[in-house]
Amino acid sequence: MIRGVLLAFIQLRSIRMLPDLLVLLAGLTTLALLLRRWWPRYAQSAGVRRLLSLGGLLFAGMLAAGFLLRFARVAILFTRYFPEALIRPVQGAVIGWALLSVPAAILFFGVRVVGRVWKRLAPKHQSARRQFLKTAPALAIATPAAALGYGVFIARDGLKLREQKIEIPGLPQDLDGVTIAQLTDIHRGDFVSRWQVERAVAMANEARPRLTLVTGDLITTGEDPLDECLDTLAKLRAEAGVFGCMGNHEVYARAEDYVEREAARRGIFFLREQSAPLRFGDATLNLAGVDYQRARQRYLVGAEELIKPGAFNVLLSHNPDVFPTAAQLGFPLTISGHTHGGQVRVEILRQDLNMARFFTPYVDGLYKKNQSAVFVSRGIGTIGIPARLGAPPEVALITLARV
Repeated sequence: MIRGVLLAFIQLRSIRMLPDLLVLLAGLTTLALLLRRWWPRYAQSAGVRRLLSLGGLLFAGMLAAGFLLRFARVAILFTRYFPEALIRPVQGAVIGWALLSVPAAILFFGVRVVGRVWKRLAPKHQSARRQFLKTAPALAIATPAAALGYGVFIARDGLKLREQKIEIPGLPQDLDGVTIAQLTDIHRGDFVSRWQVERAVAMANEARPRLTLVTGDLITTGEDPLDECLDTLAKLRAEAGVFGCMGNHEVYARAEDYVEREAARRGIFFLREQSAPLRFGDATLNLAGVDYQRARQRYLVGAEELIKPGAFNVLLSHNPDVFPTAAQLGFPLTISGHTHGGQVRVEILRQDLNMARFFTPYVDGLYKKNQSAVFVSRGIGTIGIPARLGAPPEVALITLARV
């Protein structure tokens, strides 16, 4: 196990691990600030001091464990010694604490600075000021906790139908007004129930789309109920059929071939470096699908062969960061998921802060580049922490429009 941990730290040379390291450091810094503030006030006895020390070490250990679980080698080692059903809730709690730490630290420092400035400018012996200075740090720490609690217990279940009109220059007349339902990032498992997936399927069917797409991440790990998820998705209905592409979690679970085979048996066709020309009147919508595109490899190798001349070509790619390459190859529309819309988003100084922005500029909604567009759905489920904040879950209903 020690060897796996050492190999994980060697991987820190990758820039993709930088956000995780920054969150870890922010969490440890906030923890140190809390201990420093509360230690003199409450640690009057040896027993209380031991309790605070133990609590600090426990939280620091949890943060480190959550950070290390982001590495595949370490995650595999953990599953050897602890059951999966225990690891994921603990990991969610750890990530939640880490996400709390960043805004809590910012607010804590901000309140301290404001308090010191106010202390110099305001008259002395002002009771209201003294009360504010006493309660503000606690409020600064409690506010992110309350917000995250809202994201866990309320916003996470607030599934909505999102309608998105996409204007396409030169769209064939018979494709004008065609509707496409998209379900993505379902993550059926500990934090997404069968009932939630059934509700998403019902929502998509009620919209009566001409075409329905499932753009990856049906599950999170190989321990999740994949067959049950496929059985539920088999209830999807669309005139032109139900198609999909693979996500990164199908890769992690080594379930790509199984999903392709079993989904096809249920009437859902996952396109793996394949295309499916669909007729709408006199027009052809050529649906091309690719497997999850790994970041350290060239994107969309050979995808140009999936383009059908004279047709309206639509690319299904789980991760949206392939968009510039797709546009260069000649796909006028790419449909993706993967980002969860950032999942937990905080706006500070007019800046939208979320973890997905470290990996792609295409986080949520519609983006355009010259004559091409990409639509990124927030999806249904969650990953890591079972919470959504500023990025509610959705079933997307896309309407193609001619301009």
